[in-house]
Amino acid sequence: MTTLAPLAPPAHRRANHTSVSRRLTSVAKHLLLIVVAVTMIYPLLWLIWSSFRANGEIFKNTWLLPLPDFGNLTNFATGFTSFQQMTGYTYPFAHFFLNTLIITVGCVIGNLATCSLAAYAFARQKFRGRSVMFAVMLLTVMLPGHVVLIPQYIIWNKLGLINTFVPLILPKFLAVDAFYTFLMVQFIRGIPSELDESARIDGANHWRIFSRIMLPLMVPAMATTAIFTFIGVWNDFFSQLIYLTDPKKWTVAIGVKGFIDSETGSNYGATFAMSLLSIVPLFLIFLFGQKYLVKGIAMTGFK
Repeated sequence: MTTLAPLAPPAHRRANHTSVSRRLTSVAKHLLLIVVAVTMIYPLLWLIWSSFRANGEIFKNTWLLPLPDFGNLTNFATGFTSFQQMTGYTYPFAHFFLNTLIITVGCVIGNLATCSLAAYAFARQKFRGRSVMFAVMLLTVMLPGHVVLIPQYIIWNKLGLINTFVPLILPKFLAVDAFYTFLMVQFIRGIPSELDESARIDGANHWRIFSRIMLPLMVPAMATTAIFTFIGVWNDFFSQLIYLTDPKKWTVAIGVKGFIDSETGSNYGATFAMSLLSIVPLFLIFLFGQKYLVKGIAMTGFK
């Protein structure tokens, strides 16, 4: 007696089973991504929530619920004045924002001006020792800044430039950030050299080629350099702490640290409020410049 083989399930049942499995997998992936995203963004949300809470409530409740009174701007108002009351200095906290902006803008201008010129020289001009100099420049990327910190401080101290913005801004006008120079070199190498040759046939010199042809085409790389420089200098704490000891020259990073004092007491509400305000420029710079940032990195080979 022969036995019949079991019938295979209909095609529509198999299709439905596959569709359900895909949906469950997709839901599980999205739930995992949501958990990871909430875990990563939680410190930022807690910072925002704490900026609107009273000092006594900040560490009593580390959860996001209940929601604080977002109309309560006491910590923000206190942050601009309590620094004077705690330290006795006559400078409002807004003065630190101005100092930070001056240093940051100066560094951005310096990097854009000198790194672009150095990059054009390495990418388009032929001169003796170019390969060696380019290799030495790349080696400086691997050199920790702390190694040259003491010699640099001694030099600036001998020049009488401590407690000024010069040690923080002037090096940027000497193309010391090798990473940005290398980034622009890679970008320029992707520009057809026929453009240079055509301009040279028309009688253009190197400066005219650089200013009229290269710079307009280097906008993505220039924007990437500007954004990275702005973020790095604005968030810098160590260098500014070393060279700026006069409270009149302090930046936002140093000023925020001034709210926390184990001897005279700490105003955490004002600290969080000023910290929140300090990241607003970074958020805006990244928001409006991310298109150029992605394009600049993608077109320089960093994929």
